[in-house]
Amino acid sequence: MPPRPDHPTAPAPARPRVPRFTRAEHHVHRATAALMTVCLLTAGCLYLPFLAELVGRRALMVTVHEWSGILLPVPLLLGLGSRALRADLTRLNRYGPHDRQWLRAALRRRGGRPAGKFNAGQKLYAAWIAGAVLVMLGTGLLMWFTHLAPLVWRTGATFVHDWLALAVVLVIAGHVWKAFGDPESRRGLRTGSVDAQWARREHPLWRQEDNTR
Repeated sequence: MPPRPDHPTAPAPARPRVPRFTRAEHHVHRATAALMTVCLLTAGCLYLPFLAELVGRRALMVTVHEWSGILLPVPLLLGLGSRALRADLTRLNRYGPHDRQWLRAALRRRGGRPAGKFNAGQKLYAAWIAGAVLVMLGTGLLMWFTHLAPLVWRTGATFVHDWLALAVVLVIAGHVWKAFGDPESRRGLRTGSVDAQWARREHPLWRQEDNTR
């Protein structure tokens, strides 16, 4: 006889889940994260003396750093073939009054933070990191191909590249720290679905956003 629902050995009913990301979006995020990690690690090997001495092979580190930087936009460009990814990029670039309300509540450390599929913090992070990657790519090319610009330009490009790299490290560290504080958000990116109760609590305007698309 099967156990009754209230029997101690009966399995707990599965909590409803809602789809959040597609497999294509998962692969784009993972590939981009891997390339960014390689960029940052090789940069550390080039600029931090103790890592440079530990790893050695500076010429190899330079080559890997250059090519991982060049390839950084490629996963996103390939992912544009996904309709779901294009829709999410549109969401990330669309701001509304609820985003200002979310930012005010976040700065004051208060509740009541309305959000669609992406909250205002995620939108700002996505915009900032996209701009930073483009600037890093441009300045990196000037440093790589020395004949493209005069010395004063290359000197400025090196300055911007180095200091922006430090800012990227700090911003990504904050991004990772926030991700580890929200296991359900990480699970959504990994499995493609999230707990329905979490979605209602953290992204209450998500379904409404879908209905207005």
